[in-house]
Amino acid sequence: MAFSFQLRRHHTNRQTEIIAGISTFLATSYIIIVNPAILSQTGMPFAAVSTATVLVCCFSSLLMGIYARNPIVVAPGMGLNAFFTYSAVLGMGVPWQTALGAVFWSGIFFLILSVFNVRTYIVQAIPRPLRYAIAAGIGLFITLIGLANAGFVIANKATIISRGVLAPSVLVFILGLLLTAVLIVRNAKGAILLGIVCTTLLAATIGRWWGGVDPVVNFSGIFAPPDFSLVGKLDWKGSLQFAVLPVIFAFVFTDLFDSLSTLVGLSEAAGLVDENGEPRNIKRALITDAVSTTIAGLVGSSPGTAYIESAVGIREGGRTGLTAVVAACLFLPFLFLAPLLSMVPAIATAPALVLVGAFMLQPVTRINWLQLDDAIPAFLAMVLIPFTYSISQGIIWGFLSWTVIKAACGKWKELSPALLAIDVFCILALVLE
Repeated sequence: MAFSFQLRRHHTNRQTEIIAGISTFLATSYIIIVNPAILSQTGMPFAAVSTATVLVCCFSSLLMGIYARNPIVVAPGMGLNAFFTYSAVLGMGVPWQTALGAVFWSGIFFLILSVFNVRTYIVQAIPRPLRYAIAAGIGLFITLIGLANAGFVIANKATIISRGVLAPSVLVFILGLLLTAVLIVRNAKGAILLGIVCTTLLAATIGRWWGGVDPVVNFSGIFAPPDFSLVGKLDWKGSLQFAVLPVIFAFVFTDLFDSLSTLVGLSEAAGLVDENGEPRNIKRALITDAVSTTIAGLVGSSPGTAYIESAVGIREGGRTGLTAVVAACLFLPFLFLAPLLSMVPAIATAPALVLVGAFMLQPVTRINWLQLDDAIPAFLAMVLIPFTYSISQGIIWGFLSWTVIKAACGKWKELSPALLAIDVFCILALVLE
């Protein structure tokens, strides 16, 4: 194994890679709880989504480690699961079976783009300020979802939204949020997962120590056989309807650029580049992401993507695919722990959603806010995602406003044919709603 991963060439050793793999797993393992918590709101069984999540994490990370030889974990992406649940299924009324089909076909399309390097032309067509703004907008969207799940933010006819009552569950959320934030700031290993566990333990007191309040944590055991009931439940034909194409497009777009930005960012930060200064094995890594998304649709999950939290393992010295392989193996036991995971209430995962949103806001610092013809479309893309409760709407209006403003300023060189083609898809998405 040491020879196949070329540990000496990358100035590392087996012990370092194993420690890095464990660290990466701890940093990303929250998805085992958070992904089923989000996707189960569509009506999909929690235990089955949990099984699908583990399958995607394990297989995809193995592929990233063995095929792409990168120390990066691949798992169902935050933002992508939010779009699946709140935009596609609950917002647009797409049945979850059809949405799974859209995930599968987006993976196939992503795979074709990766194999034939079409991604290069697409990447060049997307303005960087919009990429940064969309990432930040998804972060705000996830934060809003977390605050709403906790009951901290509620609907209000007079003010649209307002703060909820400081009920016991909201107080537990606040304590969990502060605890998780402190753990993250202090660079605790597995801070988000530890925060979820601690918040769940606090939530277990509700209904037991708080009089007149129903419990929010119900113990139903620890072990159970994996639930494979979602495997193959995707709607192949229904997902190819013309009305579902915007969903497929949104999955492809978000997954492609999320993967690219993560791979580029991690590679540059850790020096994981080839002789040309390009991210190491970038084509294989993108193919891995595409295969992960395709498999996700087959087994019953939202799309998989490279995880920025892999930086935790890289900081521990992980430099080869062995790091990803170790992390992949650590996901496997959770195939049998679905009852334990189902105990985790929404108020326990809400702090993780809020703080993941904070991480995703970092790219906005790269936007030149004094360059208004860049800043205004970026701003619209960023704020319309949470304000319209739709990732696709933020993407659509971000692109269209960019094109109109640049054209009005006479900056035609910044409007490539590929970008105009994307604008056509955006207009079609609006017409087909």
